[in-house]
Amino acid sequence: MAFDERNILNRIYIVAGCMLLFALAISIKLINIQFVDGDEYRELAKQNTTKNFIIPANRGNVYADDGSLLATSVPKYDIRFDALAPEAKDFNENLRPLSEGLSKMFGKPVSYYQNKFRKARANKNRYVAVVKNLGYSEYIKVRSLPLFNKGPYRGGIIVEQRTVREHPIGKIAQRTVGNEASNRPGYYAVGLEGAFNDLLTGKEGHRLKQKISKGQWKPIFDENEIEPQDGYDIVSTINVNIQDIAHHALLKQLEHYQAEHGTVIVMEVATGEIKAVSNLGVASNGTYYEKRNYAVYESHEPGSTFKVMALMAALEDKVVDTSTVVDTGNGRKVFYGQPVHDSKRGGYGEISAARTLEVSSNIGLATIIDEGYSKNPNKFINRLKSWHLNEKTGVAIKGEGEPMIPEPGHKKWSRNALPSIAYGYNLKLTPLQTLTFYNAIANNGVMVKPRFIKEVRAWNEKVTTYDTKIINPKICSDKTLSEIKEIMKNTVERGTGRSLYSPDFSMAGKTGTARTEYWYKDWNSNPRYISSFAGFFPVENPKYSCIVIIHKPSIKKGFYGADVSGPVFKRIAQKIFTESRNIDNVKNIEAPDPEIEKDFEKYYSKLQKSYKTIPNVTGMAGMDAVSILENLGLKVQVVGNGSVSSQSIKSGETLEKGKLITLKLS
Repeated sequence: MAFDERNILNRIYIVAGCMLLFALAISIKLINIQFVDGDEYRELAKQNTTKNFIIPANRGNVYADDGSLLATSVPKYDIRFDALAPEAKDFNENLRPLSEGLSKMFGKPVSYYQNKFRKARANKNRYVAVVKNLGYSEYIKVRSLPLFNKGPYRGGIIVEQRTVREHPIGKIAQRTVGNEASNRPGYYAVGLEGAFNDLLTGKEGHRLKQKISKGQWKPIFDENEIEPQDGYDIVSTINVNIQDIAHHALLKQLEHYQAEHGTVIVMEVATGEIKAVSNLGVASNGTYYEKRNYAVYESHEPGSTFKVMALMAALEDKVVDTSTVVDTGNGRKVFYGQPVHDSKRGGYGEISAARTLEVSSNIGLATIIDEGYSKNPNKFINRLKSWHLNEKTGVAIKGEGEPMIPEPGHKKWSRNALPSIAYGYNLKLTPLQTLTFYNAIANNGVMVKPRFIKEVRAWNEKVTTYDTKIINPKICSDKTLSEIKEIMKNTVERGTGRSLYSPDFSMAGKTGTARTEYWYKDWNSNPRYISSFAGFFPVENPKYSCIVIIHKPSIKKGFYGADVSGPVFKRIAQKIFTESRNIDNVKNIEAPDPEIEKDFEKYYSKLQKSYKTIPNVTGMAGMDAVSILENLGLKVQVVGNGSVSSQSIKSGETLEKGKLITLKLS
């Protein structure tokens, strides 16, 4: 008995000792936490209960010259449903009225939504997608529907808000305005959006919040709180009306000639403001869209539009005068082992220096420049450099192409360089660089820097104004200017551009037809051309300069600059003449092209409407139809070129965003 008592006491002592050791360990740990690791754990607890939230700044708007919106940020809402949040009674009572409300708003059958929600509840889906990309007014309507109006905890509605960049005029001028990179949300690298990204972005803010019940966060006072600063607005030089005219004129010609791509730039002569830029390239399905900013980045051989610079140099350096007789022979002449041809079979024979430009004689210009500068080629090159043709214009938009004008010692220089440059080969310029020079001719010799922005605004107050910058106050003498303007006017009236002449309004310009990719072995069987036209209007008091360049038109339909690019220039000039209030000294000229008018009317009438059903786009230009349907949220597939002959979903059917519609063009 005594043994058992001692045994029990021993066990009690052991247990008590263990408990003492355990208590001692806890005490040591508490002391360690309090005095050694206390700061670390307190900071960890603080992080779990408080958090510094980033408050994004609103991105600034991009405006046209008249205040019309070109780009703006708008909130979009995605609605999801937590199928387990509502109680069974609420779910069953409100399922049908909720489904009816959604059906009325978005066109899908009531049964579609009923089945969707029942299936989600059965599968315990707490994050089922209901509808995406809602505007604010649509979001408010959805939130007020039965069941959803009970909120997230009783009604199961989950709202996800995000900000997206929208372009009210659609895809027109997309590469000039710029857009968000598809693979990098929030990153803008192209167009005005990219050029002025720092101004538009603003500065994000910070706010401290505390975690409360049910995973919610409540703002708390924080003396270090930083409010977001919204981005500045920028007012561009783009004119919406002229932009629309340029876009549709270029699109019509690209579709007709089945060309690879093309660009149009319209510049205001006195200020250098870019009023319109259209860059259209063909997609794999045959439609055209704003693919790349060819106007700014694409440096290529200008061809015959450079002959204006060549003859101006010769006139200014008194190498020739306008009446100097130039022998162009029978249309073929060899320069340093390389034959040069004129487009006219049999040649032009002996003609004046002025006439060489009017008829665009390769031989004539090559002869003038070779004979005038072969002993001192640097004199000719230096004249071109004095016009800054070897330099970028320095526009704000990123990615401007590098001009290339070789000189003695350059790897591209040879004995044949001078005659080649004379008619626009063996050098490179971008369309914008070429137009800047033509604009200087129209501006009485004053070369101004092209610009895309007028001012920066904050809360409708001017912050910065961008004024006209002069690159060269006088590119040549008044005599040379007067002579070259007259020759360019005659080029339209009786030269290579005579098919564009109209007695009712005056234009001056130069056609261009340049071979491209001519180094390929199969060029003779598959020739490729760049067709161009550059000039200004009206001749007497130029208001606008313009350049049109179209790459690789179908040679089965035509490739000469006067036929392919010239009509685009004429349509733009014609419509600006007849519609612009800035020009009141010209009578209402010949009626506009009825086909273009028809396209404009269809496009605008449909663009003004708010659709709940599929619109009828048959007969519309393919690009216009795609723009309208994509803006309605449809996925568009296009087959063929031209105007819409049929659509896979008939007009009047319920509009379902994200649905595929196929357009057949012919």
